[in-house]
Amino acid sequence: MLLQVKDTGELVKILEIQELLDPNSGVVHAQDQEGQEEQQPDSFKKENLVFPSGEDLPRCWLDADYRNGKG
Repeated sequence: MLLQVKDTGELVKILEIQELLDPNSGVVHAQDQEGQEEQQPDSFKKENLVFPSGEDLPRCWLDADYRNGKG
């Protein structure tokens, strides 16, 4: 899955989808998609990522207490 870094607009390829879906994990591991050579994996804060359309990630992916109205 490709996501976009908010402040730079760079696309990153998420390496572990389960890590992205886990609201208890604030960081995901991904690879930059710039250049023709495969980049080394790096960690990205989920709060700094959006879908390529610019839409925010679902709150249930970011906040473990989203059903309780906290956060």
